[in-house]
Amino acid sequence: MVGRVIGKQVVVIGAGMAGLAAAGALADHFERVIVLERDRLPDQAVPRLGTAQARHLHALLPGGQRALSDLFPHFERDLVEAGSVPLRMSRDIRMEIPGLGPLPSRDFGWFLYCASRPLIELITRRQVGRLTNVTMRPGCRVLEITASPDGTMVTGVVCETADGRQETLTADLVVDASGRAAPTLALLRSSGLPTPDEIAIGIDLHYTTTTFAIPEDAPTDWRGIATHPHAPERNRGGFMLPAEGNRWVLTLSGRLGERPPDEPEGFMDYARGLETQTIYNAIKHAKRESGFERYAFPASVWRRFDRLGEFPRGLLPIGDSLCRFNPVYGQGMSAAAQQARLLKQLLQGRVTKADPLARLAPAFFSESLPLVEAPWNMSAIPDLVYPETRGDRPADFESRLQYNGALLRAAMHDPAVHRLLAEVQQLLKPPSALQDPAVDRLVQLELSQMAAE
Repeated sequence: MVGRVIGKQVVVIGAGMAGLAAAGALADHFERVIVLERDRLPDQAVPRLGTAQARHLHALLPGGQRALSDLFPHFERDLVEAGSVPLRMSRDIRMEIPGLGPLPSRDFGWFLYCASRPLIELITRRQVGRLTNVTMRPGCRVLEITASPDGTMVTGVVCETADGRQETLTADLVVDASGRAAPTLALLRSSGLPTPDEIAIGIDLHYTTTTFAIPEDAPTDWRGIATHPHAPERNRGGFMLPAEGNRWVLTLSGRLGERPPDEPEGFMDYARGLETQTIYNAIKHAKRESGFERYAFPASVWRRFDRLGEFPRGLLPIGDSLCRFNPVYGQGMSAAAQQARLLKQLLQGRVTKADPLARLAPAFFSESLPLVEAPWNMSAIPDLVYPETRGDRPADFESRLQYNGALLRAAMHDPAVHRLLAEVQQLLKPPSALQDPAVDRLVQLELSQMAAE
């Protein structure tokens, strides 16, 4: 271990991407890290029950890749060796924008590594497995978080083991990476402590996924594609990326009552009905290699733990327990990885304090706010374009829509704006980077032209 030890034992609830990344962040600072996962954890890249969306298209954004590489130095190397497909941003990815056409193919000098969710999780789990003080316990379901009588200090968890026994584990810190924050919320309610406000954006998203063998005559001008719907008139989207095994993973999406079919003829008809025929033309003669998987996502939810005045010592929700993003934008895994990297930085900065864990959660909530707010706003504004979407629209909603439209137009014409926009969208830079005066001048010119048209 490299860092100074600040506690004896930490328990992480959940061995998904948030929990695994958190384990990597914690290992330097605790004698023991125990990761509890109710699922069986396969030793191959296959879906597991606890990740119902695992068969669908996933994207680990470059911002998330870099965060995981900071936590696990061999992450990207191992991902490539396992068969992930490197794509050059944005040369290899065709982004079809309604009303504008595809963004120009430009090489920004960095890679997006495309792989299935099971492979990404497997490689991350192997990184964690190399940490000698981390123990993963599959088949172990957390029943409750234990705390002092007044609920102000967490003491551990009660779990049910794979053989049905109940066991109490003590912990200096419990990290809730369960995905829905159910253990954390249950503790707050049982202790009479306030629970966080929730901001929800009801999108009623449905998507259907299948895979195709990449044909020999596949397009040569792109390797991955996103066909966005022309909102608010249309709500069909298509997203296809390569994955290990020389295959395309294709997800067709619909929202607010539109459900992509899960049978061959209907699926192909739906693909033909996208904003462009690009995806349909690529797959119409390709060999389908799998069945159809459906998934429903009713709402994005942001739990505002940062607004609570008090919070139990020794407890920290992370990843989806903080915020569940619209999966169409591929932000969830990457945001969780960045939060875990922040946690590591916070712990490193506290090793010399007399009580390193004092008010850790409030500090984490405050400093992780930009890591949540940026991807949330990037998805919330386009989601709220649809009148049927449930959720409060900001007071400046219309002006933000117009500005975003002008920004996309500027990106079409100017490579520097395009690159900067991509860096923000890929979580490599904060949205404040777009406030550059040179960028704003170009956007204002586009706004003037839009007003004149």
